[in-house]
Amino acid sequence: MAKRRRLAFLPAILLMTLPVVEPALAVGNEDLGFETTEDLVAVCSAPDSSPAQLACTGFIEATVQYHDAVSDRKNLKRLICYPAGTSIEDGRAALLNWASANRDSADLMGEMPVIGLVRALAAAYPCR
Repeated sequence: MAKRRRLAFLPAILLMTLPVVEPALAVGNEDLGFETTEDLVAVCSAPDSSPAQLACTGFIEATVQYHDAVSDRKNLKRLICYPAGTSIEDGRAALLNWASANRDSADLMGEMPVIGLVRALAAAYPCR
């Protein structure tokens, strides 16, 4: 019987969380394009309160994790050498600063976003 009571509250709990989840679902695919570096910069330029920041953060995190994983092997040179304590927000700032300095380059802004992000992070955190 106690198990039935707990389950009876489940729909109410789900309904209470809906207002928290709903704003994240309001962002459509058309708002989160990742075809070019310029697209990534647009997503990462969204206000901090925007759900688009989750996409930006996820893209940066995934790129850095992949870089770290593949460059951990002895034969692969690191492209990004960030100091301990560097945050995703630091990476976002590096991308936006790099993009601002290179916004007039159609070639750079037209590249795949992962390439633009690695260029930006390598410029901010070069390996010596």
